Amino acid sequence: MKNIFFLLVICVLSLPLQAQQIGSPSEQIIALTSLWEGERFDDGRPKVPDVMLQKLEKATLEQIWGFLLRKGYRNQVEKDWIILKPGSTMVGRAMTAQFMPSRPDLDSLVRATGKKEGRSQRGGINIWPIDILTEGDIYVADGYGKVKDGTLIGSSLGNAIYGKTGKGVVFYGSIRDMQELKDTEGFNAWIKGQDPSFIKDMTPTSINAPVRIGEVTVFPGDVVFANDYGTAFIPAHLVEDLVVTSELVGLRDEFERLLLQEGKYPSGEIHGQWNEDIKNEFRAWVKKYPEDLAVSMEQIEEYLEKSNR
Repeated sequence: MKNIFFLLVICVLSLPLQAQQIGSPSEQIIALTSLWEGERFDDGRPKVPDVMLQKLEKATLEQIWGFLLRKGYRNQVEKDWIILKPGSTMVGRAMTAQFMPSRPDLDSLVRATGKKEGRSQRGGINIWPIDILTEGDIYVADGYGKVKDGTLIGSSLGNAIYGKTGKGVVFYGSIRDMQELKDTEGFNAWIKGQDPSFIKDMTPTSINAPVRIGEVTVFPGDVVFANDYGTAFIPAHLVEDLVVTSELVGLRDEFERLLLQEGKYPSGEIHGQWNEDIKNEFRAWVKKYPEDLAVSMEQIEEYLEKSNR
């Protein structure tokens, strides 16, 4: 009981300290993402290599969902979005922000804290997360689903985001100027609504801290995968394994379709456990594959060996 009481006291005493920060310090982000062992940005976020992001663009939402489920991550997919430009896939590193309904005392504290942290005092405070975006980032914001008066960006800020990141946004909230944003080549957005109104009565309470996006908890530095069918938020330390697994599954699916079209083997042998003849054909086909692959021949052999079990 004494230990529990001590922990409660520590939690209560730490609340004012947490409230005095808008941006998460790098050591906090490093602690959150301690399973990542690679390079990091100056702010502490995992820096998943660009080549892995590019490879991930070929994955499907189902492949990602299944992989994460097997790893114990059951709540990483959010669906039912309005998509600015359907028909494309967006992959990047999450830079997170949380917005809450404004109240005078909270708003005053946030503005004073932002000033101490060196954040811009010109324009709206909704620009603070945008100011720190870097190339390859996807701006992920919890706007608590607010649509009218909940437009986190319009065309000007959308262009600023694209200029900094080369990517777009995932907002559990809304945007304005949707027609103009569609004309911004390369920019895309997954949102819960759009409205002509300006943002009103919303305060950014945290930047680069865990946020809730629908049914998902998103960490700063998670890799975002977004397409027509939904968004997935992938812990950085799992990305490389996911890319390799997805590529292996994709290669097998592609090869099986070719065999089925040729009619050389019975369908049951193609969809089931491969015999040595099929495996040898697969090896030869992979060696001639026209694109660079993330998987090595050693990983191919491991995969073929496991498929026999």
